[in-house]
Amino acid sequence: MTELAAYASLFLAALIAATILPMQSEAVLVGLLLTDYSPWLLIAVASVGNVLGSVVNWLIGRDLERFRDWPWFPVNEAGLERAQQWYRRYGKWSLLLSWAPVVGDPLTVVAGTLRGPFRMFLLLVTIAKVGRYLVLAAVTLKVI
Repeated sequence: MTELAAYASLFLAALIAATILPMQSEAVLVGLLLTDYSPWLLIAVASVGNVLGSVVNWLIGRDLERFRDWPWFPVNEAGLERAQQWYRRYGKWSLLLSWAPVVGDPLTVVAGTLRGPFRMFLLLVTIAKVGRYLVLAAVTLKVI
């Protein structure tokens, strides 16, 4: 695999993994960390892809409300309201959990539906995503 293909694959895996589509980027990152690629560049590429995927979720969330009454809408009224109430209760700081499986991606969508400030969204999601990849890299490379 060429170096460009390796980084591009990691970027795409991280981007897709951060959207509501099922994908996992951690395995790709760990596999590449165990090779001769630069750990810092791998972390940067994975982080940028993962943050951009969350931005896609936020943008989807901003327009999601207008499709609420459509028959194909993926969440029922009660489920969406519950998610929004949860986000209102815990606020923007819950975005620090955007790295977490199951709850992370929906959090970024709900932040968009509630029109949370984009700069704060971007800051908190970036902290969460970069932090997760730093810990994963440190464990993989036996730094900690």
